[in-house]
Order: sequence, then structure tokens, then C-alpha cells
Amino acid sequence: MKCLLILLATASSITAHSTWQELWVGSTDEAGTCVRLPPNNNPVTDVTSNDLRCNVGGTTGVSGVCEVAAGNTLTVEMHAQPGDRSCANPAIGGNHYGPVMVYMSAVADATTADGSSSWFKVAQDSYAGTTESWGTEILNANCGKRTFTVPKTLASGNYLVRAEAIALHAASSSGGAQFYMSCYQINVTGGGSAKPTGVLFPGAYKASDPGILINIYQTPLTYTAPGPAVWTG
Repeated sequence: MKCLLILLATASSITAHSTWQELWVGSTDEAGTCVRLPPNNNPVTDVTSNDLRCNVGGTTGVSGVCEVAAGNTLTVEMHAQPGDRSCANPAIGGNHYGPVMVYMSAVADATTADGSSSWFKVAQDSYAGTTESWGTEILNANCGKRTFTVPKTLASGNYLVRAEAIALHAASSSGGAQFYMSCYQINVTGGGSAKPTGVLFPGAYKASDPGILINIYQTPLTYTAPGPAVWTG
């Protein structure tokens, strides 16, 4: 019986893993045409690894680049299984509570950039201290979608968009936080002159950061997401 319970717990944990898979430009569904998909839905747990940039294998680009006008919206989309966009299934389940964040990085060529450039944060859902207010809970309520506006002042050109969810259900011990990310390749048009600076991955996070090493089941709970403040243009 003990072995069976362990197997069931393991299976539940695996099915709760997820992947950022699709992108919307405004109301246009670009599906997976410009995303660097990881090989599976397993998380990254080492904050010192280059995999923290765009996930395992994510330093290699794909051929597709999605075009978006500055001031328009992008929507990143996460689901647990490949191609499963059903709203009946949680985008990330299994009590995988944590923040959802989106970063961008200006690059010369989105199809070849390896993610070693500077990243600035453009969107974040952290924790508001109320029921169902974790970023991942908000994501589930929105069928795995998180929409943000590409700042109108952002300079035109190629960018990588890094969507990230951090699951903190086992984060009370070092290395327990689970990072789920994918990078999308985009080209911004009609922008301004702003070229924001940001952080590097790896380097932006430390395993001991209070937003990464934390017992989220303590009460009362206050939480500050890791990384820089959101840049709004």
C-alpha cells in the first residue's frame, strides 16, 4: 500500500507539470508557430543553469517569428499536455501555487538568439493574500492565458518573450521551487525609442531569495515575487 501511495503521488505530480505552448497577437491565435517548446513538461529547478533562460534546449531558436505592433497585446498560453487547450483542464494543477511573470529581451535575431541578453519584466501576477490570488490560480481561471500590452514606447525590433510560472508547493527547502518557462520569438513594429535594461538568466534569481525559498503554507503569508519590478514604458 505504501508503494502504491508513493506511485500515485508521483503520478499526480507529473500530471501537474505544464508547458507554455501558444501565443496570441491581439485576437489572432498564432498557436505554436513562434515558440521554443521544451522537450517535455518537467520543471527547471537549478537557478544557476542556462536552462533558466528558455527551458531545456531553449537556447536554440525556431524558424517562426510573430509580429506585433507596439501598444498591442500579446497573450501567452500554458497547458499541462501538448496540444490540450481545453479550459476544462487546469493549465497547471496539483497545488502548483506561485507567481506568473513575463519578460522580454531585445535581440538582433530572434531565431538565433540564445537568451544570454538582458531581460526586463513586462507583466506579473504574484500573490495578493486572498483566496485564489496566486498567479497560477489566476492563470487557471483564464484557461491558461496571460495577456499583457507591449509598451508603446518600446523600440521596434526582434525580441524574445519569456513566460514563466514558478511553482512553490515544495519550495520550503532549497531547490524545491519549480520553474516553468518557454520563450517566444517576436518582432515589434511601430515602436518608440525605449530600450530598457534588465537582468540576466541565470543570475537574476538566487536559490535563497525569499520569493523562491519559502513555505507558502505558513500563516500569515506575505510574498514578493523574485526579479525586477515590472517595466511599463
